[in-house]
Amino acid sequence: MKEIKIKDEFIKLGQALKLSGEADSGIDAKFLIQDGKVKVNDETETRRGRKLYRDDIFSYDGKEFIIKQEKQENNYL
Repeated sequence: MKEIKIKDEFIKLGQALKLSGEADSGIDAKFLIQDGKVKVNDETETRRGRKLYRDDIFSYDGKEFIIKQEKQENNYL
C-alpha cells in the first residue's frame, strides 16, 4: 500500500487519483470514478468530489493507497 501525503485536512478523490499517478488528468480520473472502478474504504465510489481524510484508503486496479497528513511544524516567533 502506497501513502499519499497531503498538507490540508482532506483531498478530493479525483485529485488523489492524479497525485497517485493512476490518472493522467482530471478527465481521466472522472471517467475511472464514474465507471465504478474506484473504491474508497472498500466501497465503490462514483463521486470524484468525495473528500478523503487521513487514514482513508482508496483502491484502483488492484492497487491500494492510504491518505496520510504531512506533519506540520509549529512556527512560533
